[in-house]
Amino acid sequence: MQDWISLGYLLSAALFIFGLKKLGHPRTAPFGNQLGALGMLVAVVTTILQMGLGDGIEWVLIGAGLVIGSLIGLWMAIRVEMTGMPELVALFNRFGGAASALVALSEVWRYMEDSSNVPTDQLEITVIMVAAGLSALVGWMTLTGSLLAMFKLKGGVSIFGKWIKTPTWGPVWLNPVKVMMVVGVAVLIYLSIDAPTDENYLWGIIGISSLLGIVLVLPIGGADMPVVVSLLTSLSVLSAAFSGFIIGNSVLIVAGSLVGASGLILTFIMCKAMNRTLPDVLFKSFGGSGEKESLTRTKVGSDPDEVAMMLDGAQKVIIVPGYGMAVSQCQHQVKEFADLIAEKYDTEVKYAIHPVAGRMPGHMNVLLAEANVPYEQLIEMDEINPEFPDCDVALVIGANDTTNPAARSGEGPLAGMPIIDADAARTVVIVKRSLSVGYAGVDNDLFYMDKTMMLFGDGKAMMTGLNNAIKES
Repeated sequence: MQDWISLGYLLSAALFIFGLKKLGHPRTAPFGNQLGALGMLVAVVTTILQMGLGDGIEWVLIGAGLVIGSLIGLWMAIRVEMTGMPELVALFNRFGGAASALVALSEVWRYMEDSSNVPTDQLEITVIMVAAGLSALVGWMTLTGSLLAMFKLKGGVSIFGKWIKTPTWGPVWLNPVKVMMVVGVAVLIYLSIDAPTDENYLWGIIGISSLLGIVLVLPIGGADMPVVVSLLTSLSVLSAAFSGFIIGNSVLIVAGSLVGASGLILTFIMCKAMNRTLPDVLFKSFGGSGEKESLTRTKVGSDPDEVAMMLDGAQKVIIVPGYGMAVSQCQHQVKEFADLIAEKYDTEVKYAIHPVAGRMPGHMNVLLAEANVPYEQLIEMDEINPEFPDCDVALVIGANDTTNPAARSGEGPLAGMPIIDADAARTVVIVKRSLSVGYAGVDNDLFYMDKTMMLFGDGKAMMTGLNNAIKES
């Protein structure tokens, strides 16, 4: 039986590795997701067999947990809109961190209830207590931090029917407090090694870690939130790896380390794309105060017929999708627009993809792939930006912060963030409901340029109107 258990863990680890590899490209990502889910199923079944449960209540509890958890996950996956995916990812981080923290908590509680369970080898005690402390630190910090991140992405929380905006607050003196909290947890972990049955140290670690998660995320807002969500994702699975050391489960160690390392790599890639360093995001509060600028300027809107006339003869059009496209679910109308002008005007069409467009990496790629947009037309920001000066029309659909020239000014929440150079195109067409500011709360000078045409209205309605105007022209 032990050989089969080892084989099961090896198979699950291999499925995780191949699944992560397939997630590297939109075309193979669905299959990669399926491989990861299969790997988790194999790991769960193998772990249950290793536990050697009898015919009693244990099977009922485990079976009920699997069924209820699966139904909840299926229900959430079916109900979530693409615009809600960043919040859902943050919420799942919360669940992962909480699960790992509870595993560590249950193991330490076992020592407290019966001191005879405490290992006699000092090295083993040290490894277990350090792993338990780190799992509690990362798990509870991820739990509270991810919950706050979810409400920040959502914009607030409804309590008894009243909408309360999630604050963004971070004075300079808060950074030393963060460091002191981490040091405090380290001291408590050290003290718990000599007293593994003392629950006071455990509750101290949980309390400080929970508060630390809130304090870390509270100052961060605006365009840096996707980086925080990515970091919390990697930390939640690293917490699982620490739990693996506590209970001696190899698949938890392998899967947690593998996915955690991948998440950290993604975090650093996103930091580079945002022209930030991770310490800057965590300690310099680039997100700003959370206040939104008041609008003092106006812009006369255009209509689809005007835009259709201007598109006649355009040799190159670059489409810049954003969060507004996801909200209006107009990706199919955008694909129809691209096909129309390519066929009618022989126009070259490309899509400019910002790393965090839609507040999450790959958000726009998934939406456009759903509309069968060819992958070769989806061009990353660094590759597409040099082409804008030779572009006749840049069609911006609901993208605000990712095209805002204010990022080049070196001031404000968007300071230094690389953007799509849509303002370098000969003509800019922006489909947007209004002149309202984006998630970072900064007014966009691109809206008010002489060469910019604004199509005010719902993205799906405006793109449908534009497509009809092109057909009739």
